[in-house]
Amino acid sequence: MNMIDPIPYLNLINGEKKPLFETYFALLTEYNNRFNLTAITEEAEVYEKHFLDSVAGEKLFPEHANVLEVGSGAGFPSIPLKILRNDLNFTLVESTGKKCEFLKVVIKELNLSGMTVLNERAEVLAKNAEYREKYDVCCARAVARLNTLSEYCLPFVKTNGLFLAYKADADEEQREAISAIQRLGGRTAFRYRYALPNFGFRTLICIEKIKPTPGRFPRGQGKERKDPL
Repeated sequence: MNMIDPIPYLNLINGEKKPLFETYFALLTEYNNRFNLTAITEEAEVYEKHFLDSVAGEKLFPEHANVLEVGSGAGFPSIPLKILRNDLNFTLVESTGKKCEFLKVVIKELNLSGMTVLNERAEVLAKNAEYREKYDVCCARAVARLNTLSEYCLPFVKTNGLFLAYKADADEEQREAISAIQRLGGRTAFRYRYALPNFGFRTLICIEKIKPTPGRFPRGQGKERKDPL
């Protein structure tokens, strides 16, 4: 397993990009009570648990990659990544309308280009030829267990692209997802582990798309969660 040192990213967050992160935090605080965006609201914890965790995987995103994020929520990891990596283009997929509204406010206030927000369910959008297997990278954080998440995410990834799953201790999830990943056209290429100073170890699972995903996936109607592959 490879290791990432997240501490240098603290310097980037607190460097020339700090005003953007400050504005993001202020908007998160302002909208949280209305939109239920995060249970973590203390500033230092938000910076570590959300911002630092999001950007820890920055080097895994190819230059100028087109990225789709499943279950964007309050914008983690997409918005912190975009703040540091303006070369990345993001499509943010979120099924809750109020959260989409918040994401659009953040994108406007931070003047972020190359960011599209879609109020849609991933399992529906993945059946649309405009989005299916069109992305260099699909990423997700805190959405579902890996077997379910793979069915949501891998259909969006081009052959030879990557699915990046932000996880905590993921050994058990990875073992139970082996069959699902293979059936969906992927293989686990590598894993990265890193430690957040006050929140323990985190894992980034990098799954390479080696062949097209069969058209019957994702199955829809909640089967991804109720009956995981």
